Amino acid sequence: MSPKRRSEQPREVPLLVRRDIVVFPNAVAQVMVFRASFQKVIDDAMANDRVIAVVGRRNVRQREFLPSDLYETATLATISRVLRMPDGSASVVLEGFRRVHIDEVTSTEPFYKAMVTPLDEPRSRSLKSEAAMRVVVDLFGEVSRSSQSVGEDDYISALNATNNGTLADLVANALQLSIPQSQEILEELSPTKRLDLVHRMLAREMEVLKLQTKMQAEVQAEIEKTQREHILREHLRVIQQELGEVDPTHKEALDIRTKIEESGMPEDVQKKALEEMERLALIPSMSPESAVLRNYLDWLVALPWGEAEADNLDTVNAAKVLDEHHYGLTKVKERILEYMAVRKLSEGKLHTPILCFVGPPGVGKTSLGKSIAEALGRPFVRMSLGGVRDEAEIRGHRRTYVGSLPGRIIQTMKQAGAVNPVFVLDELDKVGADFRGDPSSALLEVLDPEQNHAFSDHYLEIPYDLSKVLFIATANVLDTVIPALRDRLEIIELPGYTEEEKIKIAQRFLVPKQTHENGLDEHKVDWGSEALRKLVRGYTHEAGVRNLEREIGSVFRKVAKTVTDGKKPPARINTGYLTKALGPERYSWGAAEAEDEVGVATGVATTAVGGDVLAVEVTLMDGKGDLMLTGSLGDVMKESAQAALSYTRARSENLKLPPKVFEKHNIHIHLPSGAVPKDGPSAGVTLVTALVSALGGRAVRKDVAMTGEVTLRGRVLEVGGIKEKVLAVHRAGIKTFILPKKNDKDLLDVPAQVRKSLTFVPVDTVDEVLAVALVPQSPAQP
Repeated sequence: MSPKRRSEQPREVPLLVRRDIVVFPNAVAQVMVFRASFQKVIDDAMANDRVIAVVGRRNVRQREFLPSDLYETATLATISRVLRMPDGSASVVLEGFRRVHIDEVTSTEPFYKAMVTPLDEPRSRSLKSEAAMRVVVDLFGEVSRSSQSVGEDDYISALNATNNGTLADLVANALQLSIPQSQEILEELSPTKRLDLVHRMLAREMEVLKLQTKMQAEVQAEIEKTQREHILREHLRVIQQELGEVDPTHKEALDIRTKIEESGMPEDVQKKALEEMERLALIPSMSPESAVLRNYLDWLVALPWGEAEADNLDTVNAAKVLDEHHYGLTKVKERILEYMAVRKLSEGKLHTPILCFVGPPGVGKTSLGKSIAEALGRPFVRMSLGGVRDEAEIRGHRRTYVGSLPGRIIQTMKQAGAVNPVFVLDELDKVGADFRGDPSSALLEVLDPEQNHAFSDHYLEIPYDLSKVLFIATANVLDTVIPALRDRLEIIELPGYTEEEKIKIAQRFLVPKQTHENGLDEHKVDWGSEALRKLVRGYTHEAGVRNLEREIGSVFRKVAKTVTDGKKPPARINTGYLTKALGPERYSWGAAEAEDEVGVATGVATTAVGGDVLAVEVTLMDGKGDLMLTGSLGDVMKESAQAALSYTRARSENLKLPPKVFEKHNIHIHLPSGAVPKDGPSAGVTLVTALVSALGGRAVRKDVAMTGEVTLRGRVLEVGGIKEKVLAVHRAGIKTFILPKKNDKDLLDVPAQVRKSLTFVPVDTVDEVLAVALVPQSPAQP
């Protein structure tokens, strides 16, 4: 409400601005004064009539203020005592006696002064106000008995209040109200309304005190219950000692100590475990921390610290085990046998290598890890990293979290039960990263032989030795593996199985396995080589053998149904039965062209499932020399086509091409299977050959395939995937294969029987390619 002014004249008084308290008339308040400008207010008042105006401000969260931040209603107060402190501050006791209105701030330096006008408060006594005063006094008495912040002196002062306005001010001064609430009461001049405001605040304070009392009682009851249980357990322990019985808690502590001493922990780890055990003995068993400590000790004693399986370093036996489980994979087997040989000669002083098998799905990366464990005589454990995005999955959670556990590295070591297992980290390339951290970075310590002897898990908080573990990581690609992690790995590539290898694997492993799994052990069903070859070529399209095994199982299920129907099963699976069981062939591979053609050259490409031959077609149309490229070509292959065209134009005279053929024709280059993306530079020589053939009218030999990157100077550069490309050429029935001379060394990886069936032409220049690939011109041909 707008305050009413009295007829008294305004006066200028020093102004003490506060943001922590509101001083009420008829009440005593003690304030601490720190600022020098506020102390000058006190000094000025003490030198005169000791009267100041105490005013609150709105911006209580800020240190500095402006005159506009001050409330308009303040309290005139008399300074009754000032006590100077050693730190320069002052303790001031104020007695409020009058509400005033701040008309104008007259000065801010060296301290605040203001013109104030006393405010008139209406006074009236009625039965209603008497009743309201009694209700407030009674309620205030209940609050004073329940609250420690309201003293007995405050209650006595309220009892002696002569009118409702004074009572409201005394009660408001005693309560712990916020600055806005206190200011609201100070600004209310009507005693009746002011007392009503205080009554409502008192009622709310009483409800808060009741709830507080209830909560305290519940906590006290829980504490008393815990103390009572503790005392009873102590009495029970004493009684059990007198009777010669063993305290279960004491027995448990002895068991833990025995396990710690027998676990083979390093000295510093054992010291840490014993310290935690002593802490556990001092904590009541019902305490939540007791369970946390017990779980921690259980993990410590369950981990292998010194238990190691003796390595079987017999390389002859290891080679036999590896050959029994996996066909081919010569490089991988040789690397494992080399490790065993060096370890045997170095008497265990060799750093354990960190291997990484990289290859397409289904080539046996994970199962190879099992075979290595069997060959070495070590336990085998596996941890899948696919989709792991939280660093805590590797390093664990700290024990401050409820339900925290060690990371999966430590959990898997507990599962292994030995310090030297073969540990396969599967799908390393599928590790993700988000706001919870980067698991790949956490793996840097695990997969570094110079660091993993003291691997730090957040849960254990002690170093754990991983240096004796043979880590084998597997991945389909290395592009998504961070460079720092890739640098720690010894990469061994498993490029995929050849057609002959798949047939051998099927004969030696997959057919016997599926025979057993489909219950046909008593019915010997043989597979012909041609049936397996047709199965590999026509019904699977993969680098590994997973789908091949599924298709063999599908055929055997047909045979099993024949047996259960009471019919005689086939003694041998041939190509006819294969078509009957699986339907028509689902896949097709590239084959040699039917005849020598102009503008069509045979190239070779590598895919995720091996190699394949593909034709490069060039046709000419009337035009102005534009080049059109189709067949879902990538940027690198488009640039390769541009380079091939530039070379052909630059060498047109030497190549004996018709004059002005480029100015009069548009050139269209197309690679069939347009829905399949194609990219890479290795089709360069094929593009040049097809262009020269189309522009010069000379046919390309149907029995020749080629690969190699071409430069503008006509040089043929080295390319990759030679083994897969040679196998694709062999499968297509082509007899001659042109390849870069620098790729001659890669032919050592090609099976001997395939090398014998092909004629290889290593080349350095395009001229050498054209001399072999193009059909020779007859004398009559222009």
